[in-house]
Amino acid sequence: MAGKEKPKPAAKGPASTAPEGERIAKVLSRAGVSSRREAERLIELGEVQVNGKTITSPALNVTATDKITVRGEPVGAPEPPRLWLYYKPEGLVTSTSDEKGRDTVFDNLPEDMPRVMSIGRLDLNSEGLLLLTNDGEMKRRLELPSTGWLRKYRVRVKGNPTDPDLEPLRRGITIDGERFQPMEVKLDRHQGANAWLTVGIREGRNREIRRAMDHIGVTVNRLIRVSYGPFRLNDMNPGDVEEVRGKVLRDQLGLSEEEGKVLTRKPRPAPKAAPKADEAAGAGKTPFKPKKPLKPGEALKTLSESWQKATRRPGKPDAATAQKPTAQKPTARKPATRSASPRKPRNP
Repeated sequence: MAGKEKPKPAAKGPASTAPEGERIAKVLSRAGVSSRREAERLIELGEVQVNGKTITSPALNVTATDKITVRGEPVGAPEPPRLWLYYKPEGLVTSTSDEKGRDTVFDNLPEDMPRVMSIGRLDLNSEGLLLLTNDGEMKRRLELPSTGWLRKYRVRVKGNPTDPDLEPLRRGITIDGERFQPMEVKLDRHQGANAWLTVGIREGRNREIRRAMDHIGVTVNRLIRVSYGPFRLNDMNPGDVEEVRGKVLRDQLGLSEEEGKVLTRKPRPAPKAAPKADEAAGAGKTPFKPKKPLKPGEALKTLSESWQKATRRPGKPDAATAQKPTAQKPTARKPATRSASPRKPRNP
């Protein structure tokens, strides 16, 4: 089309190689600081520094040697991916904060829990299984529609629907121009003016089940999520938290053992100090470099040894390296033998 330039082909050679490291937002997410989107907002607000410089764009790759801080706090090495099962009670908001001042899921977690993020959401009036993770990459991976995990709900509706009434949900429906994928719907039993259903979905759209039930003329008055993929609520009670064991997590997510381990950040090398004037004058000499940091009081001792080594007479051994005489082992003494002379009688 006129007015548009065709994209130029990528240059071949070293210039076309991928940049080293990972995007800063991904690193922050894997370290448990926040999700990727939240990390990008923190960067745009100028609250992230890399090697002492504030960055304002997430278009930056960092490596293990870069020093990253968020609001002045250093970002440590990423922790191993962890996953918790949480029975969300009814009446809690699935967000880190609520503009209306309502209680949130994260306000009601145990105090010893690390910083976690929810995988998906449950609305205010819903309860049941909510997955929590400390790893932003895992959150993103399990929320993708391509994951295709089935989420099952126990649903109580007001009314007495029949099996034919539920058939449109099994075929897939369209509400306000939005297409809903086919659901797995089973009519369990009628209980007075209500009925219990088991519903399985794979998309997880906003209020999907409630909107679908309204569409066929019944109203949801209780909704409990009982499973999310291979993870089940089982006998948990509202407010309970259980961590998924590492081996189970790797098996269910198809992670290798290496992917489940912590990725240790390499220590950043200490910056080289500028040479002093007297060191520049003797550039040909090899300066003294301690192999490890000196302890308090060792600096003076090291200086004294260096001075003795520089001023000692030729042929005289260095006091610091002179071999100490080996101590001779004391010879064992023989026990003294008593004389055979008879003892003198004591005075009567």
